[in-house]
Amino acid sequence: MATTGKLTSTHSIPALRWWICGLLFASTVINYIDRQTLSLLAPYLKSQYRWTNSDYANIVIAFRVAYSIGQTVFGRLLDRIGTRRGLTLSVAWYSLVSISTALARGVVGFAGFRFLLGAGESANWPAATKVVAEWFPKSERGLATALFDSGSSIGGAVAPFLILPIYFRWGWRPAFMIPGALGFLWLIAWRWLYYPPEVHPHIGRRELEEIAADKSDSSTLAPRNSCPRWRDLLRLPQTWGVIIAKTFTDPVWFFVTDWFPIYLIAKGIELRSGLIAVWIPFLAADLGNFFGGGMSGYLIKRGWPLGRARKALVIFGGFGVTLLIPTILTTDLYLITSLFALATFAYAAFSTIANVLPSDLYYSASVASVSGLSGTGAGLGTIIAFKLIGYLSDVRQAKTTHAFDPIMIAAGLIPFLGMVLVLLLIRNTRATDQRLVRRI
Repeated sequence: MATTGKLTSTHSIPALRWWICGLLFASTVINYIDRQTLSLLAPYLKSQYRWTNSDYANIVIAFRVAYSIGQTVFGRLLDRIGTRRGLTLSVAWYSLVSISTALARGVVGFAGFRFLLGAGESANWPAATKVVAEWFPKSERGLATALFDSGSSIGGAVAPFLILPIYFRWGWRPAFMIPGALGFLWLIAWRWLYYPPEVHPHIGRRELEEIAADKSDSSTLAPRNSCPRWRDLLRLPQTWGVIIAKTFTDPVWFFVTDWFPIYLIAKGIELRSGLIAVWIPFLAADLGNFFGGGMSGYLIKRGWPLGRARKALVIFGGFGVTLLIPTILTTDLYLITSLFALATFAYAAFSTIANVLPSDLYYSASVASVSGLSGTGAGLGTIIAFKLIGYLSDVRQAKTTHAFDPIMIAAGLIPFLGMVLVLLLIRNTRATDQRLVRRI
């Protein structure tokens, strides 16, 4: 990699890559605050507009449809136009949509705005994964991914303390508008700070050399056709392993983010008194992100092969999420909170590895494309899950505190199945020898 470019500034920023990762973290926090607004207000909007659980499911499915399609589309686009421009367009779009949601009326209106929000927010993870691939060596990718991915947990934890006070004081429309403005503040910092490392005016020479040295280890082995087509990527078992890692785990997380307040009410827990249960699982997930990223990086530095270090955390996550199942046996707020916290901690460790795998396995020109494909898989899985959740919870509503029992059993078992499939598919194959994917 060349070390020439716009390196004309004498004012370099120490540890610049971590400042950039901090911006990705902030973007993810804002992203999740915007999307959490609806789930936090759902119990009140359901009452005001007389929505059924199926009506609510259709609204959040509208978000997931656009989010699913957008991840693949934006992933490919980001590989073509770059992360600086791509993420700028994404954040400006979803911030404007979040503010405009105040104009919604009824199921159709909310569904339409959620669809537009999902389209805008879909670029965040492919973009962040691509930035990590561009700026971080392999021993730091797990921790960097954990940092930006933890923004989802922090955003979810912060959202109740921002959204609900606004709602109780001014109503639901300002509760959408005020958080939506945060993205425009973020764009100022992003446009000033982010450039690719090769042309960044504030990167130190030593940091640039470290990034270049890590890239040179694999770039010499990169195939000439470094931007394969989607159909070529989908022929690789590693691609399906990455897709499954997200598809079999993310629906569980989105159940927590979009349905948890409704689940607590179904358990007979008043939302105001159960506020602790809303944010503690998010905090646990934040810790799980750093545990997954930090532990895998630690194992690599201890001499573990990259693949073995990543898979150890996949196994931990697959077993840990099964702790959701015992929640069907209790209505105790603190026990439910504890089980959800342990399960989301384990999920987040798994999720961090799922997010870092594209940068581990693929060359730079296809990282965002593969990340986008995995996001689309996760979105489709979530759409199916949400449709079933809405239907089953309505059918079983008369069963009082047990309305969600089949859903919780499935939520505990499906990530475990995903763990098994990831272990089988993510391995060195003939495609590795053909330099279609990196050795892991």
